[in-house]
Amino acid sequence: MSALNYKHLHYFWVVAKAGGVGKAAARLHLTPQSISGQLGVLEEALSIQLFRRTGRTLELTEAGRLVLSYAEEIFVLGEELQEALRHHPVSRTIQFRVGIADMVAKSVAYQLLEPAMRIAEKPRLQCREGRLDSLLGDLAVHRLDIVIADRPMPSKFNVKGFSHLLGECGLSFLAAPSLAASHKGIFPQLLDGAPLLLPGEDAAVRPKLMRWLDKLRIHPFIAGEFDDSALLNAFGQEGAGIYAVPSTISDLIQKQTGSVLVGQTGQVTEQFYAISTERRLTHPAVLAISQAARQEMFGDLSGSASE
Repeated sequence: MSALNYKHLHYFWVVAKAGGVGKAAARLHLTPQSISGQLGVLEEALSIQLFRRTGRTLELTEAGRLVLSYAEEIFVLGEELQEALRHHPVSRTIQFRVGIADMVAKSVAYQLLEPAMRIAEKPRLQCREGRLDSLLGDLAVHRLDIVIADRPMPSKFNVKGFSHLLGECGLSFLAAPSLAASHKGIFPQLLDGAPLLLPGEDAAVRPKLMRWLDKLRIHPFIAGEFDDSALLNAFGQEGAGIYAVPSTISDLIQKQTGSVLVGQTGQVTEQFYAISTERRLTHPAVLAISQAARQEMFGDLSGSASE
């Protein structure tokens, strides 16, 4: 395979984005014949077919979609560079792109990320929330710098990544005042028969919580299951059921929602990880997060990194 010609790649990118050679030619102020010729040269250089003709339109092949994903990164980054140089001729703002698994409590995510905003060279923070598998896919192709998750990187992913334990804490069980008043007693026995809101099946803490309840022979009424932690907390705040939050944010959630503490346990713990493609963390924002998590949020907990 010959060296990649980025001018030809740019023509391909514009054609794919514009939806056809004619529209791309108008944008680039070139003739359609010239664009078609350059695409042919690119396909020959890459030894692949980028488009297939469907009627009067061009459709990306599977290989073309792969090339487009990389071209998108290359040229969007180039536009970002030009924009950065226009507004910051001396230095460029550090980009800090973070994925947050949807089962990580929003308050925990904020407390973990806030120290990154205090470093001397303040980063431009870009946060994406979603399912862990989707976020890890973006991490693998360097669309994200780290992923904040409630579990280490699953072994099923054929991606080289490293899980850095930020900390762990027990669970605090909260309820709206009216609900708490109707379920008084000794904790955790008061949970028996009480309405309980559970995190979804993707949450790492859920099986630990269920095993703990089974061990104690406590059988709550499962009033709801939620894949999003913020939605779970919102239902809990309104009195739909007792709900568990990481103890490190229990006081904050009580102040924000008016919920009251019905009990807490250290026998069920929730862990938080920063997943990266680096064995040794080097991004200044990630280093600030890791240090603050251990010293301020969870105590001095010796974290580990594993493939």
